[in-house]
Amino acid sequence: MQSQPTQDVRLQGIGVSSGIILGKAFLVEQGKVEVPTFSLLEKDEIEKEIKVFLKAIETTRNQFLETKKDIRKKGFKKGGFIIDAYLMILEDKLLIKETTNHIRKEKINAAWALKSVLNNLQKAFSEIEDNYLRERKTDLDYVGQCILKNLIGEEKIDRCKVSEKVIIVAHDLSPADSAHLDLEKVLGFITDVGGRTSHTAIMARALQIPAVVGLETVTRQIQSGDSIIVDGISGEVIIHPSQSVFNDYRAKKEKYDYFEKELLKFKPLLAETRDGYRIRLLANIEITEELPSVLHHGAEGIGLYRTEFLYLNRPDLPSEEQHFQTYRKVIEKISPNPTTIRTFDLGGDKFISRINVAREMNPALGLRAIRLGLREVDIFKTQIRAILRSSALGKVRILFPMVSGMQEIYQIKDLIADVKEELKAKGQPFDPAIEVGVMIEIPSAVVIADLLAKEVDFFSIGTNDLIQYLLAIDRVNEHVSHLYKPLHPAVLRFIKRTVDAAHAEGIRVSMCGEMAGEPFYTPILLGFGIDELSMNALSLLKVKKIIRSTYYRECQQMVNKILKFSITQEVEDFLHQELFSRFPEELRDFKLNH
Repeated sequence: MQSQPTQDVRLQGIGVSSGIILGKAFLVEQGKVEVPTFSLLEKDEIEKEIKVFLKAIETTRNQFLETKKDIRKKGFKKGGFIIDAYLMILEDKLLIKETTNHIRKEKINAAWALKSVLNNLQKAFSEIEDNYLRERKTDLDYVGQCILKNLIGEEKIDRCKVSEKVIIVAHDLSPADSAHLDLEKVLGFITDVGGRTSHTAIMARALQIPAVVGLETVTRQIQSGDSIIVDGISGEVIIHPSQSVFNDYRAKKEKYDYFEKELLKFKPLLAETRDGYRIRLLANIEITEELPSVLHHGAEGIGLYRTEFLYLNRPDLPSEEQHFQTYRKVIEKISPNPTTIRTFDLGGDKFISRINVAREMNPALGLRAIRLGLREVDIFKTQIRAILRSSALGKVRILFPMVSGMQEIYQIKDLIADVKEELKAKGQPFDPAIEVGVMIEIPSAVVIADLLAKEVDFFSIGTNDLIQYLLAIDRVNEHVSHLYKPLHPAVLRFIKRTVDAAHAEGIRVSMCGEMAGEPFYTPILLGFGIDELSMNALSLLKVKKIIRSTYYRECQQMVNKILKFSITQEVEDFLHQELFSRFPEELRDFKLNH
C-alpha cells in the first residue's frame, strides 16, 4: 500500500511576481545535457570537429530566429529582446574563439571543449557582486545548453506544451520558454534558480504571472499532478496542502485579488494627499518589455531607466545608433511624460575585453559608473550623444550615477557641452535645455549636496547604495545583511539633508531605491518633502493609495518625531504602531528586518 505524501510541505523562495495561485503542478524535466568526451588524434579530425561546432552555433542561431518569428506571429513582442540577448551571446567572438582554441590545444571533442569554456565563463559571472549582472549567468547557461544539445543531437522538446491549467515547475524557465507560454493554460511558475533581477523574473512581472524563483530543490520535491500553492508575494510554496491550509489560502487569494482590483480605481487619480500635497509617481525599468506593466499601473513617467543591459552579453560595444533606437522605443511609449535615462553603472570588468582594467578586490568601491565613464571618454560620449539626440523625441532627463564630488560635475558638464556642439555642427536636433541630474548614493555627495544643487537640475536618491555605503553594510552578505537598516537615524538625517539642500536651490528631489516602492516608508518620504518616487511598476498603486489616504501635515509631524530618536528600533516601533493599524492591507506583507 502506497503511503500518503506528507502534507503542508513549505518551501521558501523569492517572490518575483505578485499573486496567489492554487493548482496542479506540471514538472518540466530539464537537467543538464550529458556531455561525452573523447580525444582527437589526427589534424583533419580536429578541423572537422571545429566545423561541427560552428555548424551547431549556426543551427542554434536559426532556432533562436525561428523562436523570435513565432513570438511575433503570436503578437507576443515582450520576448523579442530576450531572444536578441541570446543571439548576442551566441555571436560572442570570445566564446567561439576560446572553444575552437580549446579543441585544437587539448585535441578534444567540441562538446567537451565548449563545456570547459562555459564553466570558466560561468565562474567569472558568479564572482560579480552586482545582482543584475551576476544573474546573466543564467542566460549564458541556457544558450550553452542549446548549443550542446545541437552538438550531441539531442531532440528539442517543447517543454511548455500543456493541455490543462497548470503551474509550471522547472529547474529554470528561460525567457524564451516563458515567451511561448500559453497564458490560457499556465497559472504561473516556480523554479529552482533565479533572483529578483533575472530575465525570468522581469518577464514574469511583464506578463503579470505569479512566480517564485530560487527554491533550490523544488524540482526534486514535486511531481506532475501534485497540488501546490504558490504565494508570489511572500515567496512561499506549499506542496500537498491540507484542506484547512487550502481553504485559508483560497480566502487569502480572494482577498488579494479583490484588493488588486480595487487598486486599479486609483490609476486615473493624482498622487495627492488629502490636504493637497502633490507628488509624482514614476517607474524604474531595465528593459522595454516592462513598459506595458508601467502603463497599466499608471506611472507618470520613467524615474530610472537603467541602461546596463546594452553593454552585456555582447563582444563589442553598442553603437550610438543602437543606443538611440533603444531609447526611442521607451520615449515614444512614455511621452509626454518624462523618461530619466541613467548612464551606465558598470565596472570596467563588465565590458568583456574591450577595456583593460585590473581585477579589483572591492568592485563596489572601484573603477565603475561615472568614474569609468570619465576615464573612457569616447564610450561615455557615445551614450551621452545618443541620449541628447533622443531628447528631441520627448521629455528626457539624463542622470549620472555614483557622483562623489564637484570635480566630476564640472567634467560632466564640459562633456555635455562638447557633445551639444558636435550635434549642432551636424545639424542633429536635441533639447538644448535637457535636465541634468545626479544620483545621491555616496555619503560625500550628501555632505556637499548644497554645492551640487547649484550645478544640476534634480537629485535622485539611490537608497540601496547610499545605505550600504553609509552603514558599511554589504546587503548581500548573509552575515551582516540584518544590519542593513533604512530607518537608521543616520540614513534619515542624510535624506533630510539632501532634500533641504535641493529645495534651498529650487530643484526637485526624486528617490529611486527600494525604499521608494515600499508602502511602509511612504508617509515618512512624504514628510521629508520628496517630490518624486520611482519604483517597480507593481508598487505604484499601493503607494498611491497610501498617499491619497493621508495628510501631508501628519507626515511632517511624524518625521519631526522620528528625527529625535537615536536608535533604529525606536523609529521602527513608532512607525509600526502608527501605520499598521491604518493601512493593514497595504502593509500586510511588510516585515521589518529586526
